[in-house]
Amino acid sequence: MPSHHVLSALVTAITRTVTVAAGRFTAGQIGGLTPFLPFELVDAVLEETRAVQRRLRDLPSRVGVYFLVAMCLFPEVGYRLVWDKLTSGIGGGVPAPSAKGLRDLRRRVGCAPMKALFEVVAGVLAQPRTPGVRFGPYRTVSFDGCSSIKTQDSERNRGWLGRCPHGGYPQVELMTLVETGTRSVIGAVFGPTREGETSYATRLLHHLDPGMLVLWDRGFDSNGFLAAVHATGAQVVGRIRQRRRPPVLQPLADSSYLSVIGGVAVRIIEAKVHVTCSDGSSFDGSYRLVTTLLDARRYPADRIVRLYHERWEHESAYYALRHTILNGRVLRSCDPVGVEQEMWALLVCYQLLRRAMVEAAESRAGTDPDRCGFTVALHTARDLLVRAEEVFEQGVGAIGRRVLSALSPARRPRVSTRKVKSPISRYAERKMDGRPDHSRTMTSVTIALLQPPPPRPTLPATTVPAHAGPGRISNRMARVLAVLQAEPERQWRAREIAELLGDVTLVATYRQLARWTERGLIRRVRTGRYTATASTGTATLRDLRKR
Repeated sequence: MPSHHVLSALVTAITRTVTVAAGRFTAGQIGGLTPFLPFELVDAVLEETRAVQRRLRDLPSRVGVYFLVAMCLFPEVGYRLVWDKLTSGIGGGVPAPSAKGLRDLRRRVGCAPMKALFEVVAGVLAQPRTPGVRFGPYRTVSFDGCSSIKTQDSERNRGWLGRCPHGGYPQVELMTLVETGTRSVIGAVFGPTREGETSYATRLLHHLDPGMLVLWDRGFDSNGFLAAVHATGAQVVGRIRQRRRPPVLQPLADSSYLSVIGGVAVRIIEAKVHVTCSDGSSFDGSYRLVTTLLDARRYPADRIVRLYHERWEHESAYYALRHTILNGRVLRSCDPVGVEQEMWALLVCYQLLRRAMVEAAESRAGTDPDRCGFTVALHTARDLLVRAEEVFEQGVGAIGRRVLSALSPARRPRVSTRKVKSPISRYAERKMDGRPDHSRTMTSVTIALLQPPPPRPTLPATTVPAHAGPGRISNRMARVLAVLQAEPERQWRAREIAELLGDVTLVATYRQLARWTERGLIRRVRTGRYTATASTGTATLRDLRKR
């Protein structure tokens, strides 16, 4: 047989049909993610935010929205290459804009449509019976911040975000409320890092409801924030700082105890955790948790300690956002308006991928969404966009099928060091936290619940007027002096006295203690430490009132 006949026998012709929007809207697609962001939704949001164009251009606003999402799917290439990928599977008849034309398209679309689209696609995704998303009757969610998303080092970005202390890129502080079982973003805000995590998280409290159980770390340990979350009806499991000394109101059978923080009735759990790894190494950790789940029989302390580990699912969500999608790259935009638009587009892109993954997991009963690979979903979505496939797909599409075919095994118990993946300064040394330098498999975890501390003395009530005149002992002063006299050898910290008083800030306590020291009623041993004076220890309150 001649050689050209052999070659022709090995050639197979593959034909396919691509279905996209018509006319100038042809380029407006993102492949298999388009059903989660349909044309009707984009058009409605553009109309609502008044970003729709009154005359039809070669690059309509709807195309601009899909281009912004595609820009996040391909952060490693420039505008023109993103456009080429967006249109490569469509064929001819589409415009070939310049990079400037695509920048102008971004400006015409603006920030408002992308923010509105995120508010539509954001939210909880799990059904009531989805594995791994609930603790008892409550859906577990968490607050956490991310301050390592970098922007271009332009004058306008520095004016908004401030300069990086070590000469790096200006960074955006992103605060999100996440459903831990699916890592779906429920709400998000962002801005300069100087405002603080608690300030940003307060703006997301309207997303909470009584069916949620909120997890957070020590960065949110604040009386006011705890009270604000409690006012929404949601339950709380959070970590508190070691320097806190909450009163022991009632010890419970599971080694926890009832207390009060910020006017909220809480339960305090203290535990030591011992972890043994497969190589024989081990390390210890300690936890002080506060929860509004007061029923120790229904919610034992050891279950609460194990539940707190779910908060780390939030870190996995940020890893997917910063490293899997962005791959550590700097955002494109050189001005605050562009950064804001790009951030909302990035969050929309992330949420669409999560929706595809959760929908796939729930199509197969008993599948935990944790087993779905975000990298698999991302690269499948990129391939479908380039080929312009499944724009109108219904049901579980190619993304879902690919995710289900590559499910990860049940999660192994592993531990890894906590270190900054993208340090601001290359010369900064990592602080050792006792954990290993690299990931290791855990063989056992032992939780030892600690007994409550002994109850501290309560301040006695007195009948002395609270606003005593000059030369008289106030009600607050009398109560403090009574406690100091009860333990004359003890050196009391100002913070301990403030906690006993309950209704006084630490700053006000320091001022009062300074005044009482000047009057000779108490003695300052050293900075922040006070005891009763010798005269106060033997005098009576009646004698003191005569001074």
